[in-house]
Amino acid sequence: MPYPRLLLAAALAASSLHADVARPKILGVAQAAYYVHDLAQARRFYCDFLGYQEWYTLTNPDGSAKAALIKIGDRQSLELVPEVAAHTDRFNHIALEVDDAEAMRQYLRSRGVAVADHITQGTTTVGYFTAKDPDGHLLEFVQYGPDSLVIRDTGKHLPATRISAHMSHAGIMVHNLAAAQKFYRDILGCVEIWRGSGNGKTLSWVNMRVPDGTDWVEFMLYAKMPSLAHVGVSHHICLLVPDVAQAGAILKGRALPAGAQLSADPITGTDRKRQIHCFDPDGTRVEIMEPAPPDGIPAASSNAPPPAG
Repeated sequence: MPYPRLLLAAALAASSLHADVARPKILGVAQAAYYVHDLAQARRFYCDFLGYQEWYTLTNPDGSAKAALIKIGDRQSLELVPEVAAHTDRFNHIALEVDDAEAMRQYLRSRGVAVADHITQGTTTVGYFTAKDPDGHLLEFVQYGPDSLVIRDTGKHLPATRISAHMSHAGIMVHNLAAAQKFYRDILGCVEIWRGSGNGKTLSWVNMRVPDGTDWVEFMLYAKMPSLAHVGVSHHICLLVPDVAQAGAILKGRALPAGAQLSADPITGTDRKRQIHCFDPDGTRVEIMEPAPPDGIPAASSNAPPPAG
């Protein structure tokens, strides 16, 4: 019977195609994007309060703002997007920088990930495309180049008032750890660097560092979907500072926009790193953290099981 041989040949061909497509480099977290209900108020929080500068505004055909890009560093930004509907999850997407967007698109397709048929030339990039992770989070894979607006803006829109010059990670909510690991670890090549538990009984966080850089994506694990207020705490960004007490003192001296919150007294997290927290007017958390524990000794990873449900 010829059919088993044909099936075997097809499987071998698919395996060969899979092996021939190499994964290009994933260099870091390039952007985190969130919906905001009042763009002017959000600008006051991220620009006037946190000290950043809006370096580019994407517009709709009618001239209204489609998104405001807030520059953290030369290769990192926040994107503030006017909300589609009130009282919903504020997460829009995170972007990972790659050295070759088209090669990454082909690689992900070879691994069975649904992607577009071609990359798109972006306003600020030389090319990008999107995909979704197992939890449905939108990921952008972006490539910068000499002709991209990001590179041409190097050294600009970086005021001394910035509370931090680097976003170390973005946090996303994850329901199924095994499925997320298969995507971020087995396909994207991310490396697990730490896992922690908030109560010592159930796993709460897993940090997955990009394979060719120092930034990471933090899995915020959950069994049952929490309230929207808790979602805003989980979907977050982390800004690195050398001294959180000093950062807190600076922020205490600035006007806090209406609806925003600041917890400026340093606390020590489960990872033994000192941190403070603030929340934008929509409740999205901004974690401000030192890069290492005070004594330089990293916290041990938790052996607790992931949430069941």
